Amino acid sequence: MDTENARLSELGYKPELSRTLTLADVVIYGLIYMVPIAPISVFGVVYNLSVGAAGAVYLVTALVMTFSALSYREMALQFPVAGSVYSYVRLGTSTFFGFISGWAILLDYLLLPALLCVFASLAMASEVTIVPGWAWVILFVAATAFINIMGVSVTARMNKIFLCIQLAVLAGFVGWATVLIFTGKAYLSLDVLIPSSNSSWALVASAVPVAALSFIGFDAISTLNEEAEHGGATVARATILVMWCVGVLFVLQVCLAAVLVPTGTTFADGADTNNAFYDIVSHSMASWFGHVVLLTNALIALFANAIASNATSSRLVFSMARDGQLPRFLARVSAHKVPRNAMLFIAVLSIGIGVLGVEQAGLLITLVTFGALTAYILLNVAVVNHFIVRGKSRRFFLHLISPVVGTAILLFALWSANPHAKILGVCWVAVGLGVAAFFKATGRSMEQSDL
Repeated sequence: MDTENARLSELGYKPELSRTLTLADVVIYGLIYMVPIAPISVFGVVYNLSVGAAGAVYLVTALVMTFSALSYREMALQFPVAGSVYSYVRLGTSTFFGFISGWAILLDYLLLPALLCVFASLAMASEVTIVPGWAWVILFVAATAFINIMGVSVTARMNKIFLCIQLAVLAGFVGWATVLIFTGKAYLSLDVLIPSSNSSWALVASAVPVAALSFIGFDAISTLNEEAEHGGATVARATILVMWCVGVLFVLQVCLAAVLVPTGTTFADGADTNNAFYDIVSHSMASWFGHVVLLTNALIALFANAIASNATSSRLVFSMARDGQLPRFLARVSAHKVPRNAMLFIAVLSIGIGVLGVEQAGLLITLVTFGALTAYILLNVAVVNHFIVRGKSRRFFLHLISPVVGTAILLFALWSANPHAKILGVCWVAVGLGVAAFFKATGRSMEQSDL
């Protein structure tokens, strides 16, 4: 650990967080953050947008995210710092572009905890109708903040329990769906993987920003760089392992769910779309199992993801505040060696956004992914700049071809996103450019010299 802390000191930071997480802890954290059953919450939206080719959407999205995951892996090995894409772009290009990348992914990290609580509240409100959705939002946010403030070791122990429950329910769904297929009660079709006459690759691309929400999480692994044993080496291995695991799990469950949907089905906006997966399970398998899937997703998967999301978001805010890019009080660390002020800030913001956004889940989804995809593009640029331009690297696939191809696909996905989300996303980035320009003009963005 002395080596990792020495490297951290070379980059101008002092060790403040507890370096106790093993490779298994980091992998579990990544799986919890990405949620093995993540497609459940957005299945109806993806199915509608792609006109049934939901499997193709997740295959394309997995390819897109793999390129970015490789870039994260390379930067995690080079810069063992907690700030994820913000720190990597900052150290790989300049403080100005680092701030822009941090500002872009803040749109993801500030909205995602609230969005997860909105998903959970919508699911629970359909089960317990007497309790309004906004009340569930407040309950979930308060609980996630409390658990995180107790320390990263407490969070890691709970993650293992939550993960086992999710995988058990997912195994039950896969096994049951397989039995239905072999008994002739459901039929496999390549239409879920290859767009049919009713669909097209353009429609598949339009659904990628929504499906990308399920994959957002491998970047969160890099926020644990200062808390993982062996630092960047552990984070780099965990990033690729998690991407492989969830890629297989996502495509498998989406394809099985899609073949259970009657041909020509279009889910109505609102509750029908939000609860599409639960309704499919209840109709094709059993009503009680539909309730099990719903409660597992709301009370276990989404709640666990919200815990991880609060932890990740607070560490990004902590890193930016530590560099003077956000108010300094957000960089304070508690006796449990966690960024408590940043966590409380994220919790308060999540309550406000969640209560107001209960009826706007679709817009929140695309806004979250807009911020993440924009930051991934800047990360790919940083990889090329740091390794090819500065370092004259000859590893052309990892340091040039992969980030360039990844960037091209990400740009296309952004272009295909919801128009309203694009407008709001561009406005957010424009505000960030203005703030960054002000920091640069006043010297604040240059508090630590570029490397």
